[in-house]
Order: sequence, then structure tokens, then C-alpha cells
Amino acid sequence: MIVTARDKGLVCCQSCARVWPIDQPHCGACGTRLRSRDQMSLQRVWAWWIAGVLAYIPANLYPMLHTRTLLHSSEDTIIAGAFEIAAHGSIIVAGIILGASVIIPLCKFFAIAYLALAVTRGAHWPARRQFVLYEVVEFIGRWSMIDVFVVAILCSVVQLSVAASIAPGVAALAFACSVIFTMLSAQSFDPRLIWDRIETPPTKDAT
Repeated sequence: MIVTARDKGLVCCQSCARVWPIDQPHCGACGTRLRSRDQMSLQRVWAWWIAGVLAYIPANLYPMLHTRTLLHSSEDTIIAGAFEIAAHGSIIVAGIILGASVIIPLCKFFAIAYLALAVTRGAHWPARRQFVLYEVVEFIGRWSMIDVFVVAILCSVVQLSVAASIAPGVAALAFACSVIFTMLSAQSFDPRLIWDRIETPPTKDAT
């Protein structure tokens, strides 16, 4: 039989990890509101998730960079820019950009959706693996901004306004919003919901 903190009348603060009686409204150490479970967690997860997906679409359809020189001007999307970099011989850099801009965001979308569905409809993965997946999504979230960082660095370094100029495109803002929304979606997820299915095994009707 699994004994939980709720069974003992205790609740853990999500900010400082201090344990308090379950009927105490706020943490005595940091003042954070104490909640055994965030009942609105999944609603916020799906709201931010949908916003992230909607922002991710124009991030791949519109130009990420506007490049102008004396003899040439171009507008490149994320994928087109990565292939152009690969064509110039920087295959590793192109692979990093594609991975951070396409593969990682898509994996995050699928991972967050899987976790949200797993806590409501059940999942084949054990709870421990689901929690590891959640930790991975939380960890790699900050590295998804690599495209925005590259654009910001290029725009600040290239100051030769007469010979050349680089300006961020619409996709830069859309991509930044998509990454932020996805991070908020992951942070809104209450990982304690993962372990509830161990405490209360699903019935045949629920599965």
C-alpha cells in the first residue's frame, strides 16, 4: 500500500519544498500558496499549448531574416536558411539550427500533449518515465531560443548599414512567442498528477 503526503494530512510547497499541514493556506517559509493539486493545471497546459502551436506555424512560413547587400537581398525562412548554411559547408551548424528550431519544438509539443493526455486517459509508460519526460521537456525548453539568439547576434554585429544590413523577420517574433508559450505550457503542468494514477489505479471503464 502506497502512503502519500495527503494521506498523512501534509502538503509540499512547490517553491521551497517545505512540508506543511494540508489545511495551511500559505507556505510559512516563502509565502507561496499551498495546493495539494492544481485543479486548473491541465486547462492552462492546453491553452498555452494551443497558443504555442498557432505561433509555431507562421514561425516556419515567414522569413526569419531579411538580408540586404549592395547587389543582393534575400528573405530566408528557418528551414531555407539552414539548408543554405549547409550548402556553404557548415553542415554541423545547419544541423544544430534544424534540431533546435524544428525537431526540438515538435518533440516538445508531442511530449506535453502526451503528458496531459496520460494523466487523464492513462498511458502505457510507467509514471517514473513520464516524470523523466517532463524533466527533459523542462530542461531543453530554454535551448529552443537558439534561433532568436542567432538573429539578435547577427543584427547587433552587422552594423555596416551601407554595404550590408540584417533585420529580423516576422518569423523571429512568432518563433520567440511559440517557445515562450510552450515553456509556459510545460510549467503549468502539475507533475504530481502523474503519480495520482499509481495511488488510484484506473478502472476498466476509465481506460
